[in-house]
Amino acid sequence: MPLLPYGLARPFLFNLDPETAHDLTLDALARTQGTPLSWAWCNGRVNDPVTLAGLHFPNRVGLAAGLDKNARAIDAFASMGFGFVEVGTVTPLAQPGNPKPRMFRLPQANALINRLGFNNAGLDAFVLNVRNSRFQSQRDVNPGPGRMILGLNIGKNAATPIEKANDDYLTCLAGVYPYADYVTVNISSPNTKNLRDLQSDAALDALLAALKSRQTELADQHGKRVPLFLKIAPDLEQAQVQAIADALLRHAMDGVIATNTTLSRDAVKGMAHAEEAGGLSGSPVLEASNRVVRALRTALGKDFPIIGVGGILSAADAASKMEAGANVVQIYTGLIYKGPALVSEVAKTLARS
Repeated sequence: MPLLPYGLARPFLFNLDPETAHDLTLDALARTQGTPLSWAWCNGRVNDPVTLAGLHFPNRVGLAAGLDKNARAIDAFASMGFGFVEVGTVTPLAQPGNPKPRMFRLPQANALINRLGFNNAGLDAFVLNVRNSRFQSQRDVNPGPGRMILGLNIGKNAATPIEKANDDYLTCLAGVYPYADYVTVNISSPNTKNLRDLQSDAALDALLAALKSRQTELADQHGKRVPLFLKIAPDLEQAQVQAIADALLRHAMDGVIATNTTLSRDAVKGMAHAEEAGGLSGSPVLEASNRVVRALRTALGKDFPIIGVGGILSAADAASKMEAGANVVQIYTGLIYKGPALVSEVAKTLARS
């Protein structure tokens, strides 16, 4: 159990600007991971192994991408009891993201709005941080079952024209491939102009074909096959979900992550900051995310790997996503509102199910 209850830290953090609080917390985690101070947030890992896409997950609770964009605190998040941690989104070149302010809390709804825009230090810095993590050195020594799984999430630079997007994804895939247990292709952030256009039929087919071809080349080069997951949006009609499912099967993708943040504001109308541009995460996304997970499970069949993410702030929320058809789940906004104890709470409940 953590030595410092999150309830003591949260009032201080919530009195700060959301992005300032985020940066301060991440910096503290990065500086103190692997030291005695990490006992402030350490949790024992719940043992609930599951195999997905050929990977052996020690339990079914993961950290969603976006919280640690530059892979600075992999060891800190590993010590919180996650079965898998996903970091990024990384782009080939460093970019500042969108102008500030660009992150907003909606406490009444246990929600956040962000329009960060893939702010990150670029591929070279990202890979260096992954390589320098204690997790990576232990992974190289002990690659067997029981260790945490690491996902690396890739995207495109804002300045890259959408018709050249494939080049950015291929560059990132080659860069992160040696260090990833799986790679997530993020085409669903609402904060990079035209990015979600890549979810359309022709663009998606071209992207997936290029990625799968490069995956085969990289598997031969590195002597290992790293699974590829596609991350999609919750703001999709049934026909769009079906088209994406068909493309996933057609190109033999290894899995799908559902979902990213939503553009809908139906659940937060009238609240402070509700009309801010950006993606809404947290409790209001739960049902929309579950709807997409449910539709994907129907379209993809019982064996296709689905990682469910969106709106998990309790063990019951996680259970609802599993009931919708997810194999494992991820949290992000729930960690901000509930703290590290949520990880073990969810993991214990899923282990009993």
